[in-house]
Amino acid sequence: MFIASKIRKENIAEYILYMWQIEDIIRAYGLDIDRIDTNFIRPQNLRPEQAKNVREWFESLIDMMKQEGVVSAGHLQINRNVMMNLTDFHNSLLADDSHAKYRALFYSVLPLIVELRAKAGDNPAGEIETCFNLLYATLLLRLQKKDISKSTADAVTQISHFIATLTRLFHKDENEATIK
Repeated sequence: MFIASKIRKENIAEYILYMWQIEDIIRAYGLDIDRIDTNFIRPQNLRPEQAKNVREWFESLIDMMKQEGVVSAGHLQINRNVMMNLTDFHNSLLADDSHAKYRALFYSVLPLIVELRAKAGDNPAGEIETCFNLLYATLLLRLQKKDISKSTADAVTQISHFIATLTRLFHKDENEATIK
């Protein structure tokens, strides 16, 4: 909870990946708050009030996952909303002539995105979500200490650079909107 709000302010891409990981942690513990508390919250050695707040946060996420039908797969609406905001911002950059460098960067990774979407089959994810799916899958493989092919590693490098650029521009825009 504390980490999520801090990451959200600093790096929208890391926030999305973090929240997807939280969804998977909840699933791994069978949506059982007591197991999450014992195995995930308590080992963090938080102050009692912080631990209580984190437990309540997890409880609310569990409730939302049940209500939204994303118990075994999918993402919470709050996380889909963040992805939609980032995608809308991406589309606005593509339409803005003052962001020609961003547009060129996007078109340089677009063949990779198209290839990933073709491999995903029935997954109707858009371009930006496809990038995040690759980054998240790679994160999971690395956590499991599994090998990543050179072609995948190269794709991850290029797409990471693209997403980092999108993230930087998103936060710059967000900060400018706050100042106005």
